Amino acid sequence: MDSIVVTGGGELRGEIPIAGAKNACLALMPATLLSEEPLTLTNAPRLSDIKTMTTLLQSLGAEAASLQDGQVLAMSSHDLTSTRADYDIVRKMRASNLVLGPLIARHGHAEVSLPGGCAIGARPMDLHIFGLEKLGAEIDLRDGYLHAKAPNGLKGAEIPLTFASVGATENIVMAATLAKGTTVLTNAAREPEIVDLVQCLRAMGAQIEGEGTSRIEIQGVDRLHGATHAVVADRIELGTYMLAPAIAGGEVECLGGRLDLVGAFVEKLDAAGIAVEETARGLRVSRKNGRIRAVDVTTEPFPGFPTDLQAQMMAMLCTAEGTSELNETIFENRFMHAPELTRMGARIEVHGGKARVTGVNKLRGAPVMATDLRASVSLILAGLAAEGETVVSRVYHLDRGYEHVVRKLRGVGAQVERVKA
Repeated sequence: MDSIVVTGGGELRGEIPIAGAKNACLALMPATLLSEEPLTLTNAPRLSDIKTMTTLLQSLGAEAASLQDGQVLAMSSHDLTSTRADYDIVRKMRASNLVLGPLIARHGHAEVSLPGGCAIGARPMDLHIFGLEKLGAEIDLRDGYLHAKAPNGLKGAEIPLTFASVGATENIVMAATLAKGTTVLTNAAREPEIVDLVQCLRAMGAQIEGEGTSRIEIQGVDRLHGATHAVVADRIELGTYMLAPAIAGGEVECLGGRLDLVGAFVEKLDAAGIAVEETARGLRVSRKNGRIRAVDVTTEPFPGFPTDLQAQMMAMLCTAEGTSELNETIFENRFMHAPELTRMGARIEVHGGKARVTGVNKLRGAPVMATDLRASVSLILAGLAAEGETVVSRVYHLDRGYEHVVRKLRGVGAQVERVKA
């Protein structure tokens, strides 16, 4: 099993290009199931999760090809041969459940295995099922599969979500594009990935209003056509690399970065003493002066502080002046990186969904183990600020969400290498 070795102590300077958003692309790819005509995605990230979704679409009979070194995805679902998403594929990645809504909407039936992914909480399918049943689908759980059918087709409905779930919003919006009549989704997720999906669906002929707000209205159409769409920049990769110079010192320009994608995150960086400047090509990040200051963080659905940046933020706060409190409100098991950071000399106390971090002058390199995608990169970031060598094992998680992480960090002067098992 590969590991990543980080030797800390040096400042970072240079540029890091930000890839297309993993979470956006994984929602956009199933949209091809809604139409017989081709869907082409540009600015696609080159990640193992994208390969897994490609394999899943191909298993259904869709055509899916990776072009231009993986940055263009050409897909077509004109002749599907199956509506069953098998466990062997779905177990690798939670976003696989996003084929459920499109399959029911266009084909009237689907069998989709319950999903897998990082072990960071239950993340149930309840809201997906609730919304699709409101549209007229009949769904049963048998033998680990969701067996869904819509014998009379889908019909528009009012769907009030009890939680602003991103996945449920995506599944319901895609299904509603081909439902008869009008669907009004309230308490909808507002994430940029939702906005990106709606923009793509609209390019395919969908009639949707309200993306980016908590109320989305969809007027169903008879069919959707093909389109070409550019995937939005990955705000989580952006935030991660913005933290690199904050932790290690120096100055890094994140190419393709946009303030509107990371507003709440930038507010916390500013409070901690990190300067963020818009440039013609992205965002430039550096420390304002001296040691980082402690700040309190509460994760919230967009536009709040993203749960997917909580682990990386904790890594920075390990060497901040003072005591920080991190309140994780989205996933109940998302402090599994804390014991690994403690191995590096961090002072962290975890009580349920809250973590108290008291800054130390220096972290020390140590052998640590990645427990999930965001935890893995948080340990690499911590290694940038640590004395000596940090060896991060189980980095297969990393390949799911960060393309060329070693290359990008080495490009700004970090001493990082990947060691084959």
